[in-house]
Amino acid sequence: MSDAVELQVAGHTLTVTSPEKVFFRARGETKLDLILYYLSVGDAVMRQMYDRPVLLQRFPNGAHGSNFFQKRIPEGAPEWLHTTTVLTPNGTPSRALVIADLAHMVWAVNLGCLGFHSWPVRAADQEHCDELRIDLDPGPGTTYPMAVETAHETKRLFDDLGIAAYIKTSGNRGLHVYVRLQPTHDSVAVRSAAVAVARELERRRPELITAAWWKEERGERIFIDFNQNAPHKTVFAPWSVRALDHAPVSFPFPWQLLDTVQPHEMTIATVPAWVAEHGDAWETMNDNPQALEPLLEMVRRDQHAGLQDAPWPPVYPKMAGEPTRVAPSRAKKPKPAPPATTE
Repeated sequence: MSDAVELQVAGHTLTVTSPEKVFFRARGETKLDLILYYLSVGDAVMRQMYDRPVLLQRFPNGAHGSNFFQKRIPEGAPEWLHTTTVLTPNGTPSRALVIADLAHMVWAVNLGCLGFHSWPVRAADQEHCDELRIDLDPGPGTTYPMAVETAHETKRLFDDLGIAAYIKTSGNRGLHVYVRLQPTHDSVAVRSAAVAVARELERRRPELITAAWWKEERGERIFIDFNQNAPHKTVFAPWSVRALDHAPVSFPFPWQLLDTVQPHEMTIATVPAWVAEHGDAWETMNDNPQALEPLLEMVRRDQHAGLQDAPWPPVYPKMAGEPTRVAPSRAKKPKPAPPATTE
């Protein structure tokens, strides 16, 4: 391995160890290449990531090696790092990294963090979410064009509600639709809004889209994963890099390119030039945060129609209004009534 190099980033001196270690095999891109990618799109990254707690997924030997999630900042971390206490879905407190500037990202990448999993809150106000995240999850038997059509339907729904929404690739097979929210509600309310969105999309396109939490009920349809908005859940952050050998980026793009953008082509080798030419498609997102109320009205409509809450993941305690948390095929069937007797 080559000698360490020093970088000056956001007023801090950072030592990058093993800068020539290959992190992505398809083109031989290194740890230093990954750091330079994040620096090249730094303004766009910070618009989305500033003051957000993040969960680190570390790949010490690059995308082709083993990995582990790190919830807590390791001992011996620099004193200048910004951190905050967050809770994991099961309620365990952790001292997490907060992205205060690009130096924090470079420090994490030097530890082998390829991409970042971010909370939908800012560290300064963890009680209120400022993001709704609609995860278009392509399960078995579905295709990327089906995810694209689902995204179009999602855009039509938000347009009907007068809500500004933004889209990005997941960095893999799916798509994510984001809404920048006014920080007025907690994650329980935001999740309920996501459930209502999923159900409305299923009503509009039942042959294409499903809100079914249980995999056995989804069929070959795009699942709207509403539980990505549950308390203390993280989602793969915008501009983050997936642990695949061609280094794909979770790429924010304009809605006009939905039918033409090819996720596998948006990599650390291509995204910087694209942004330099076209700019950041999410640049104005923070300028006009949206109200959650139109979506909460959908929640109330569903409740009035007798719909219960959707199931929560198993790591959460039983929640108010939640149905039985058992897959339909394993649920106890009611005993048949005894046969009528005649005298």
